[in-house]
Amino acid sequence: MDEQMRFDGVTVVIPVYNSAEILPELIARLEPVLESCTGEYEVILVDDGSRDESWQVIERLSASNSWVRGLRMMRNYGQHNALLCGLRAARFGITVTIDDDLQHPPEEIPRLLEKISEGFDVVYGTPLKQQHGLLRNLGSYVTRLTLQSTMGIENARKVSAFRAMRTQVRQAFTHYQSPFVVLDVLLGWGTTRFAAVPTLHLPRQSGTSNYTFSKLILHGINMLTGFSVLPLQLASLLGFASAFFGLLVFVYVIGRFFIEGGSVPGFPFLASIIAIFSGVQLFAIGIIGEYLARMHFRIMERPPYVIREETGHLENG
Repeated sequence: MDEQMRFDGVTVVIPVYNSAEILPELIARLEPVLESCTGEYEVILVDDGSRDESWQVIERLSASNSWVRGLRMMRNYGQHNALLCGLRAARFGITVTIDDDLQHPPEEIPRLLEKISEGFDVVYGTPLKQQHGLLRNLGSYVTRLTLQSTMGIENARKVSAFRAMRTQVRQAFTHYQSPFVVLDVLLGWGTTRFAAVPTLHLPRQSGTSNYTFSKLILHGINMLTGFSVLPLQLASLLGFASAFFGLLVFVYVIGRFFIEGGSVPGFPFLASIIAIFSGVQLFAIGIIGEYLARMHFRIMERPPYVIREETGHLENG
């Protein structure tokens, strides 16, 4: 990166879960990259309730590198909750989020920073080629479509965990306290100036991904019911369609009575109509229940995360 493209300060936030073996290499590769981009930098490692020795590794890394900080969560809250925690702790004007598995090469960070210098507030590193299985890729695609309907922007389909953003965007959700966190939706509360650049996406170096197909689908449902009224609109549409269908059945029954002088025979016909209307009603009630559950958690002020302990220097060396 050219000298004129250097930034005043960059924070890298990394959610960590069972990555004790990968972290030393990740930090070693981040240092020369950040040195070339900025005069001041920090890396915040957020341990999201790891079951291995990740926290002990973070303590050692922060002791030997003054620019590494560690935040340990009380339990596993989820990737987006950990990212929110790290973003709120960031001290510099630009924040980069990256996974802990080295699928996003740290050497690609300058490409995101170069794009954000063009005046964008959030830049995503979109994989040139996904390194997941068919079901995982399908789940990711469905999640992106859901996110697009929630955020209302075209670049939502290019969302990834590899991001660069202006830290000031966090002011839009300073007081957000729900346990259901979707960072990309929260970023959409603060800006519409999104961009994406193609980046390398490498195979995971060790372990397996924690985002299975079922978890991605659940993540999409949480996005819809937590940050959008689309499910309620869908329930209303289904209710209207069912009522219209019922009206057509009523007209058919009355018409047959006057034309042929008899009613529609058969219990299966009646049972099918009842099943259709009952299913639509239960579906609508279920959607309303999801919204009520989220309101319930918000009223209880259940926090998105709790920090157990911190490690690292307060000032950047």
